[in-house]
Amino acid sequence: MEGRRLLAETGFAPSDRERWRALAEKALGGASFEAALTARTDDGIVVEPLYARATATLVPRSDPAARWAVVQRIDDPDPARANAQALDDVANGATGLALVFEGAPNAFGYGLPANAEALAQALDGVPLGKVHLRTDVHPMSRASVDWFVALLSARRVDPTRLSLAFGIDPSAIFAATGRLRMSIEALQASMPQSLAHFFALGVPGALLEADGRVYHNAGATEAQELGAVLATAVAHLRMFEAARQPLVYAAPHIGFAVAVDQDQFLSTAKLRALRRLWTRVQEACSIPPAPAMVHAETSWRMMTVKDPETNVLRAGIATFAAATGGADSISVLPYTIAHGLPDDFARRVARNIQLVMAGESHIDFVADPAAGAGGIEALTDALCEKAWAEFQAIEAEGGMLASLSVGRFQARVGEARERRAALYKAGERVIVGTTLYPAKTERPVSTLAAGRRPVPTDGAVFCEAMPALRIDETIEG
Repeated sequence: MEGRRLLAETGFAPSDRERWRALAEKALGGASFEAALTARTDDGIVVEPLYARATATLVPRSDPAARWAVVQRIDDPDPARANAQALDDVANGATGLALVFEGAPNAFGYGLPANAEALAQALDGVPLGKVHLRTDVHPMSRASVDWFVALLSARRVDPTRLSLAFGIDPSAIFAATGRLRMSIEALQASMPQSLAHFFALGVPGALLEADGRVYHNAGATEAQELGAVLATAVAHLRMFEAARQPLVYAAPHIGFAVAVDQDQFLSTAKLRALRRLWTRVQEACSIPPAPAMVHAETSWRMMTVKDPETNVLRAGIATFAAATGGADSISVLPYTIAHGLPDDFARRVARNIQLVMAGESHIDFVADPAAGAGGIEALTDALCEKAWAEFQAIEAEGGMLASLSVGRFQARVGEARERRAALYKAGERVIVGTTLYPAKTERPVSTLAAGRRPVPTDGAVFCEAMPALRIDETIEG
């Protein structure tokens, strides 16, 4: 009856997935349906060409009523120039700043000098109470907490009114450099006590971080990155449990940082999966789930040296994915970053990508735009399963630091990286402007004068034999 009514009203007979598939196979003329119309992610997840509407499972950002923070990187080695950049960013729409110090895995050879004076100079005149501030993971992360507390005291700023995120993640530093300043056992024993004074201040925001960008940029799959950040977050919880600190108070101070790339649907699903996984972990710990505070940064490994203007397109897709996936803060890498330290124009383009999406496209109008979309929901579910399996593998190896110390996680990431590189070399994956439609001549690129510096290797060598993950070059570049 319903079919006849639809035919009378629209002129089209009702259809279903089976009928659609039969028509698609007929159009393929004998070619394989799976080979022609389905794809697989790096984790082996099958991506279908068509999905039915799914039951909506809301996974909004931690504060659905708030717009995500538009974060600009402050990574200039010259603190005075960095300060001018910060003031210009805030004056022109940025609502957050990411302080990237030298030696950070995500500094890419640049970064503020790692000392209190550089921090104070870079933030001179910046309205601390009106912007979200985060420090990227770096070897002096724990010391930077003291630098920041001293700065707040000197400027007489009420810390309870700030929005802060401190990037303290020993696993990410260990993965990037192969070194720690103390043994794993000493680190796990000392961390809770050394950070106790910060909790006493009542500062809202994330103190510890589970940073997956170093793994992504080294070649990790989406599930590997999620498994790593989940294992890191659980390691943070275990440290506080060992110190007899209530997990219900520690969990809200754990944040996450992940990379988003030009695969829009997969990046959106990755952020949604992370929120679900973190909720599951807290439920397993018998504590009320605190929402995951997620910082997303556009992928370094997708940035190309050739035809760098195409990086703007990739960054735009990645930013859209981060926003629809529910990131609480987003940082866009300037399109010239593979050439050197970005200048004011490249920084402005990076900032405006977010401002246009937020101020003109109003992507934040809906709490979880992807909820109910069959493809996104299926990818989210599949990533949760794959990431949980990776998390269990890391746990079976003794946790994130233990797995890194013997190179097991690195080996899996290395295999994923080589598989992906082979696909690019075989032409099965393409990059616009690099492997597809490459420009005959390259236009000159403008960057700031700044010497690239290697990641410092001072401090005690914990395990020289551990192969550090490679983050100094990109597959696409």
